[in-house]
Amino acid sequence: MENKETQQFKPDAFELVQSDKKIFDTKFETKPTTFARDALRRFAKNKSSVVAAWLIGILLVLAIFLPIFSPYDVSTLHPSEILLRPKLFEPVAGEWSTFWNGTSVVYNVPYNADTGLPEGDYNANAVVTVEVCDLEYMNKADEDASGGTFIFAAGKTIATGGTVSYLAIYDTVNFDVDGGYKLAFTLADPEELEANGDFTFNSVKDLESTEYRVFVQYNGDEELVLKDWSKDWGDVELDISQAIADADLTELTDGQIRFEIKCLESNTGYIAIESLTVSTTYENEELCALLDAMSMDDANGKILLGKLDNGSFATGYWRSNGNKTVYRAYRANCNFLYDWYEAIYGLKTTNDVTMARMQTYVDNGWCEYDFSIGPSSFKILNEEKCPVTQVLSQTELLDSVYELSCEVVGYKYLGYSSMPKYLLGTDDQGYDLITICFNGLRTSFLLSVVVSAVCLSFGLIWGSVSGYFGGNVDLLMERFTEILGGVPWIVVMTLAILLLGNNLITFGMALCLTGWMGTAARTRTQFYRFKGREYILASRTLGAGDFRLIFKHILPNALGTIITGSILQIPGVIFSEATLSYLNLGLQGSHSFGNILSSNQKYLTSRPMLIVFPAIIISILMIAFNLFGNGLRDALNPSLKGSD
Repeated sequence: MENKETQQFKPDAFELVQSDKKIFDTKFETKPTTFARDALRRFAKNKSSVVAAWLIGILLVLAIFLPIFSPYDVSTLHPSEILLRPKLFEPVAGEWSTFWNGTSVVYNVPYNADTGLPEGDYNANAVVTVEVCDLEYMNKADEDASGGTFIFAAGKTIATGGTVSYLAIYDTVNFDVDGGYKLAFTLADPEELEANGDFTFNSVKDLESTEYRVFVQYNGDEELVLKDWSKDWGDVELDISQAIADADLTELTDGQIRFEIKCLESNTGYIAIESLTVSTTYENEELCALLDAMSMDDANGKILLGKLDNGSFATGYWRSNGNKTVYRAYRANCNFLYDWYEAIYGLKTTNDVTMARMQTYVDNGWCEYDFSIGPSSFKILNEEKCPVTQVLSQTELLDSVYELSCEVVGYKYLGYSSMPKYLLGTDDQGYDLITICFNGLRTSFLLSVVVSAVCLSFGLIWGSVSGYFGGNVDLLMERFTEILGGVPWIVVMTLAILLLGNNLITFGMALCLTGWMGTAARTRTQFYRFKGREYILASRTLGAGDFRLIFKHILPNALGTIITGSILQIPGVIFSEATLSYLNLGLQGSHSFGNILSSNQKYLTSRPMLIVFPAIIISILMIAFNLFGNGLRDALNPSLKGSD
């Protein structure tokens, strides 16, 4: 029998030398990390994705805050500011540059040689540079001409001391002593006209013998002589009211101003009226308009006046029994550089200053004005704030309801503190292009993010259930998806808008009705790919339930591809909204990006910036989201954890 020796060991006889050490096959070269931290590290190493993320962030920040802090309003229409050109620099007089200075060259506009400016409704202060082309003078009236000297001549044989020829205004005025009525005219010397060599009226032989007189014919056939027979040329001013007082009269009823000429020795004589003005001290708009029509500031236009369709003569028509013609009427066109900002926001005349608007200026303490007195009561109290610089006239529309014609500073009148400068111009509704684009981008961002989030959530659940369980469940769910997907999304959108109205919520719901199917299909595909893997079988063997397998083991591995598709859905929603806007199914009445692109596409050739700038933004968005989605896909791929 073998003898065994038994030994007793005390607990403190042994010591575990590696009790505080971790044993590995190889030493770890990196520190332990989480999945999220590792994904962020890998995403940060993808430079293109980082740049894309910055671009998306910058655009998002601009979309949120730029419309808030922009000084330009996009909530109301600005009809006077439509289609303004981009402006950063000020135009320079004498130069023709239109680069980024808010100007454009206007071609072939009739030229006014007297003012040196183009004819038409242009603000003289906004004309930067003028170039006259095709200037032509003529001694006859022409529809395309203007200006010149009014020539009135005796057109019949006159014996010495015999009958005279007359030139009389067709309209009548009740002249009185209190009206301060005056007649001022300038006559050219016929001898000087003849000496120029470019004008001869018939065969005038003795110009020294031509005489004229001026009088007012009133009350039928009575006369009040203002200037008796004379050969005086040059400037003449006659005081009609003073002549009435000197004649111990108070009023001339139905007065008509008349010129008469006679030639004592020759058969023909004439007077050349360079200008003629009839004025009064009365502040009566209708009377002043009539006197202005009598005046001769455009000889060519005065000659062309004639009978109206009803048989009467036009206001301001001068009738005669002699001949009327024009000397040196001019016909010319010009090209000019026009500053549209100065035309709208600079000093200008407007005829639509309402009583309420003027009263607001008075209540603010910017000016003083008494409607019972009229323009003479206007006084500026705050020159920095008050838009009105001068009240020209006041018109009573109804009893104690007035409308004013004023000279105003345009930008103050429109509510700006300084003259605006739109870096990219304005659109066809007068909105600043930059502000309206980012305001629309904010709406589109909100819509697309919400739609993408809803589609991602529902698509994940639908695709997960369909792909995980398979069999009849998958068959039924796929048939439903195919039926719903077979309905054109335009039809779905149209029905939703017709039933629920055109608004942001309806539009988002309509996009969500079919938008989730792409996410569901990708999720289903990924579940079929991963649900048979060994680690899934091992987890099931260890007792993991369906919920844990779906959301803990399969979905995280498939999330990269799914996230990429969902990220790309954001610009896709913006494109979808833009497409629907072309069909008038977009977000009507809102400043969505699609509506902006839709409304501006007609200006592609005339105002390309209106479509190019939004197109650049949406292109950057598409590229950035694509790169950002690719970066997220790689970062969220568990198989790449720990790799560079």
